[in-house]
Amino acid sequence: MPAANLLALQNVTKHYAASGATTGVPVLAGVSLAVARGESLAIVGPSGSGKSTLLQIIGTLDRATSGEVLLDGTNLAALDDLQLAEVRNQQIGFVFQSHYLLPQCTVLENVLVPTLASTKSEVRSAKSEIESVAARAERLLKRVGLGERLHHRPGQLSGGERQRAAVVRALINRPQLLLADEPTGALDQTSATTLGQLLMELNQEEGVTLIVVTHAMELAQRMGKILRLEAGKLVEDGK
Repeated sequence: MPAANLLALQNVTKHYAASGATTGVPVLAGVSLAVARGESLAIVGPSGSGKSTLLQIIGTLDRATSGEVLLDGTNLAALDDLQLAEVRNQQIGFVFQSHYLLPQCTVLENVLVPTLASTKSEVRSAKSEIESVAARAERLLKRVGLGERLHHRPGQLSGGERQRAAVVRALINRPQLLLADEPTGALDQTSATTLGQLLMELNQEEGVTLIVVTHAMELAQRMGKILRLEAGKLVEDGK
């Protein structure tokens, strides 16, 4: 994989077992893809085309039936579950249609949840680093317009504010890759437009590679490239 590419998929297939069938139900049929560092990419296609399945495989939430997924030169298929969990925590950020914020925690506490995976010994030996993580959380929350909401709980926020908090949580560990699955799907038009613009700005400011699965063409057209998933394969959609 060329050094400029962060992510590469090579002939990735996915089949799901079907009751009474001798062969699995095909979802992905030989997907190949190369994504450069810092690139922004939208994947579009009809419901049921496998967009979310593809994103879950890229994000190590699911495994491909065959083929390779290379992240920063590492073949993810060769990693065990514990190693994949570390990749998810340290190298990949996720934003979903639902924010999945913990209702009992404040916005700031929610953002810091992914940083708690470090062992107690690591925390003790890196107190200054932990403090910088908290400072980063506050800075990013202020950056997305939530500086006055640090100590509010999710139930006190609007839908757009909750999704912006989820974006900051996804970025807190400085991931190389940010994956967003229908991030504006539950938002009104104004909030969706605001979030789409914010994702593009953070793509540039944080230097994070961004892949968005969406039905919203307004969001897709903000990305540097659009690919369409058809018949289990990715094709150029144009912009």
